[in-house]
Amino acid sequence: ELKAKLRLRERQLFERKSERQHKDFGDKAVDPDPKRKRGQQPGTRGHGRRRHEHLPTQHEVIDLCESDKVCPQCKQPLEPFLGRDDSEVVEIEIRAHRRLIRRQRYRRTCHCTETPGIVTAAPPPKLIPKGAFGVSFWVSVLIDKFLFQRPTCRLLLDLRLTQRLNISPGTLTGGLRRLLPLFEPLYEEIRAKNISETRWHADETRWFVFVEEEGKVGHTWWLWLFHSPSTVLYKLDPSRASAVPRDHFGEEAQGIVNVDRHRSYKGLLKGGRIQLAFCWVHVRRDFLTIANAWPKQRTWALEWLRKISKLYQLNQERLSAVGSPETSAKAQRKLAAAVDQMAQDWELQRQDTNLHPACHKPLKSFKEHWAGLVLFVDHPEVPMDNNQAERDLRNPVVGRKNYYGSGARWSGELASVLFSVFQTLILWDLNPRQWLTDYLQACAEQGGNTPPNAREFLPWNLPKNKRRGYLIERPP
Repeated sequence: ELKAKLRLRERQLFERKSERQHKDFGDKAVDPDPKRKRGQQPGTRGHGRRRHEHLPTQHEVIDLCESDKVCPQCKQPLEPFLGRDDSEVVEIEIRAHRRLIRRQRYRRTCHCTETPGIVTAAPPPKLIPKGAFGVSFWVSVLIDKFLFQRPTCRLLLDLRLTQRLNISPGTLTGGLRRLLPLFEPLYEEIRAKNISETRWHADETRWFVFVEEEGKVGHTWWLWLFHSPSTVLYKLDPSRASAVPRDHFGEEAQGIVNVDRHRSYKGLLKGGRIQLAFCWVHVRRDFLTIANAWPKQRTWALEWLRKISKLYQLNQERLSAVGSPETSAKAQRKLAAAVDQMAQDWELQRQDTNLHPACHKPLKSFKEHWAGLVLFVDHPEVPMDNNQAERDLRNPVVGRKNYYGSGARWSGELASVLFSVFQTLILWDLNPRQWLTDYLQACAEQGGNTPPNAREFLPWNLPKNKRRGYLIERPP
């Protein structure tokens, strides 16, 4: 057991961080021809150079200077020729600038006492009253940190070195704290929409909050994820206990949740309103661990990996045949038969007293989680794995790696709120920068407060014409 654990730790430390199988496992190598030249290969169908006609265009004309418009030998003039030699260059211009606002003043010329003696044009709306920075500045800060996960110190350094804009960290932190209440109503609406649906992916990952909390040991908090068909919700909590998902779903939610096998989710099974669909990727990982750590059991583990791959293949064939009832029914029968055969196999092997002790653990897990593992058979809309949740957590994990977490509780709450807002917008294929600009401008027009029509900015409440205006413009 010690040797097996040592092999496992060495692979975790020094091997490529991938679960793709290698030649040793009987599969094709990642690159079957390592000497193959890079780029498009002769005889293959490529897509050519990418086009950018969808971008705004600034026309420029470049002409010869007068001395070059004559023949250098005989000095006879050159005459214009039909056609042009066109080329294009894509540019991006980013610059910090000041808006110098001069408000015109007028003096009263009458003797009306109800009219002020001096009348001045109204000031422009500000997101933070008496603040020095406009909406576009805060849009850049929020997107830079909470969508692209760049540390605040690096953003400030960029502004100082490349934009000649010197901002103190305290000014930026104070502004972010004042923006948190503007997004809280949106977050509550996203949460309500999330628990009103019937299909979810759930997962959790570490998130550090560097504050001292009574009854809390250490700085490790947990960032929980609940992904529904129309929302992506993140929730920050100091606990990893089952009370967190139970509190989220409450007493009314009903449906199916794709999860891993962590015990915190199993409390949702009480009451029978929620079913858990367990992840086959985690099951597959059990057999990969045995194949890596126990070389003599590799053949046994690889056989189970092939069975799991076969299930994925049969499920994909069933999903591809949705439009054909006859083909779909046939694919359903083949999938159900393969699942039944797998159940017989693990039950038979579990009773084998000669089986290696390390092999009993995944078989025991089969017995405990089988009902949730085969839930996808009767519910084709349920994926076999929880990969969607893993993808949703990838972006915050990059932030955790870049800036370690949050320095205050309000900062952690702001992170979870904006993670939820941005990922929900992307789920609906909406442009986060354009949406955020309009929303913060609406807040500025309310004196730095949440607009009364805040819920109308949520994707499912947007009018169709306005939603089309926010759609991400995909390059052709």
